[in-house]
Amino acid sequence: MIFIIIAGLIIAFLAPLLHRLLGKFIAVPMVLLPLGMFAYFCTFISPVLAGQPVLQEHSWVPALGVNFQFLLDGLGLFFALLITSFGVLVMGYAGSYLKGDEQLGRFYLYLTLFMTAMIGVVISNNILGLLVFWELTSISSYLLISYKHKYEVARASALQALLITNGGGLCLMAGLILLGIAGDSYAITELVQLRPELLAHDFYLPVVLLIMLGAFTKSAQFPFHVWLPNAMAAPTPVSAYLHSATMVKAGVYLLARFTPMLGGTEVWNYTIMAVGATTAVVGAFLALQQLDLKAILAYTTISALGSLVTLIGIGSTFALEAMMVFLLAHALYKGALFMIAGTVDHATGTRDTTKLHLLGRRMPMLAAAAVLSSLSMAGIIPFFGFIGKELLYEGAFEAPSYAMPLTIGIVFSGIAFVAVAMRLGYGIFFRKSAHEATAIGHAPEPGLWLPPLLLGIAGLVFGLLPNLTVTPILNAAGVSIAGAEAGQLELALWHGFNPILLLTILTILLGIVAYVFTNVFTTWPVHLERLYNIGPGQLYYFFKRISARGAKGLTGSVQSGYLRYYVATIIITFIFLVIGAILQENLYAVITRDTWIKAFSEIRIYEYILLILMVPATIYVSQTNSRLIAITTMSLIGYAIALAYIFFGAPDLAATQFLIETLTAVLFVLVLHKLPTLRTIKTYRANLASITLSTVFGATMAYVMVMVRQFPLDSELKAYYGEASWLEAKGRNIVNVILVDFRAFDTLGEITVLAVAALGIFSLLNLYPEKGDQL
Repeated sequence: MIFIIIAGLIIAFLAPLLHRLLGKFIAVPMVLLPLGMFAYFCTFISPVLAGQPVLQEHSWVPALGVNFQFLLDGLGLFFALLITSFGVLVMGYAGSYLKGDEQLGRFYLYLTLFMTAMIGVVISNNILGLLVFWELTSISSYLLISYKHKYEVARASALQALLITNGGGLCLMAGLILLGIAGDSYAITELVQLRPELLAHDFYLPVVLLIMLGAFTKSAQFPFHVWLPNAMAAPTPVSAYLHSATMVKAGVYLLARFTPMLGGTEVWNYTIMAVGATTAVVGAFLALQQLDLKAILAYTTISALGSLVTLIGIGSTFALEAMMVFLLAHALYKGALFMIAGTVDHATGTRDTTKLHLLGRRMPMLAAAAVLSSLSMAGIIPFFGFIGKELLYEGAFEAPSYAMPLTIGIVFSGIAFVAVAMRLGYGIFFRKSAHEATAIGHAPEPGLWLPPLLLGIAGLVFGLLPNLTVTPILNAAGVSIAGAEAGQLELALWHGFNPILLLTILTILLGIVAYVFTNVFTTWPVHLERLYNIGPGQLYYFFKRISARGAKGLTGSVQSGYLRYYVATIIITFIFLVIGAILQENLYAVITRDTWIKAFSEIRIYEYILLILMVPATIYVSQTNSRLIAITTMSLIGYAIALAYIFFGAPDLAATQFLIETLTAVLFVLVLHKLPTLRTIKTYRANLASITLSTVFGATMAYVMVMVRQFPLDSELKAYYGEASWLEAKGRNIVNVILVDFRAFDTLGEITVLAVAALGIFSLLNLYPEKGDQL
């Protein structure tokens, strides 16, 4: 499976080149990639259905217990097949939707990168590997949402999605690290076996809350749902893929994956139920008020995600299995409806439902796809959406606790779904209107109506023949979540007359009524403007402004622009760290009279000469007003230090010091004539403070040296370098060998940083801004 990930990454970054080579035929290899992945994952269906999960491992950082581990059990296989199958349709749809776009290769790069990352999320068995792919989905979705980066709304929406989902990603990272510490393992399969220990661990509560935050932000749960409607600024293929079938389902997948190890407790069940039910109701309420096709679909997606999360919170075996069924049903009809909305916009130039009339005759195949998908969304028999809604209602109705409020909330969501489905499948295509039929710029080509039509047909086929098509893989996924007691679910269209059927009929009738009064609902935003002004969306912008101001103030106080302040900050911090270490570890160096006598008796005459040279030079350089004299005096101090290195047996350091001092002196002299006139910029008090700080710093370093002498470090590293430098690296200069051989990559990194900085400085120096411009 590692080669699937590698192949996806390679093809992703080759997409721009393929676009230049193949032009409009770029869609062919991009469709073949997810198709090949789908075929590959299909080869694992037999062992997974037989109860034999496939586990593969590849070494990454074995010393830390971090490896690429890939697990294909029922849950992972279900999501892998969902991601790749939708990938085939969306890749083909994107080729027609963005036909003629000069940046189509870049779009395919982002979309393929996202698909690969999403596959990595659902098949990762190592939680840190899962985290890596999780963050890659956030980055690639940011690139996709901001694809039309010339528009401010696209950039702002992408940033909002990135900030919210990455904020949750940081919480998830902390939670997964704590989970790994608590279980002493980073493998999901091992952590599941440690469930009793994890539930009793002190880290359980923070782990659960942090993981929930990661899942809630990714799956747009209230109050983090605000990013999803704004993300509709992305091209429609992105909405159809990320925001209906894959990315927003990642949070649902995460909660389902961790249910066997962390679920079943009150904090887990009640928190997830409360958040999910609230999201379902809020999403449905807001969906009824929208006029834009994609906004309507976005809010119903939020509502559906809330329903899925609610079922996970209920936590019963039946609820978890129902969650998987409804997830598939929602992906089928919502992916199709997003594509239909995009095709309508593509053909008419608008997504406003008040301007769309009688499109059915002019786009019959698209209308057929819309009818099939809308019927499934409304939960009409014999579509798979009907089965999903039935199980959704039954899961809420039979909840161990709070069954009545949960059922009411889910039914309200279902009513909104029926009303929305009628607007999308009937209202804009067939409903008679006093207005003329909406003008169509051009008839949609097959690539724009065939993918949603296939999804609509799939919803019908899965509804008529569920046990021959999708029930086995859904049962296998249920076993992965709920354990051995799951896996016995048999899907059927008819279960006789029961309360759930009555709820379904009531939902359809009230949904039709809600559709009739659509105009009433769409006027609510005007009346509820004050409420929306204090909602999560406005809170996001409030916190964004506060964060920007705080960051600006902090940066202004820390990044003053004066080098002397930076140096002073570093020195003061170092002094306090040394003092803290001394006080904490009781490292008090005792310097006796004999120690002083011995120290001074060991000083040789030429060392006194060096001292006589450096001390007056140091004092003089701080008093002179001539740059040339200051440069010369500083060079004198540097050369004296180099001589000290020679006296104490470090000729390599002395040679380096000589070279640096010579080069520095030459460079300073070369630029001397370009510098402004030297002027005094420090007061007497500032000079006194600098002298005091320098004295304290010097005394601190002297004290550290005394401690080092009195508390020698017993390290094997020194002996190792001494032996290995000649025997293995064939070098006599230990320092050079360490830099070039033992720490070669560190040295290369430092050289690279310096080279990049030099190029940046060179570029700035070669800018010639006009008068009044700023760099």
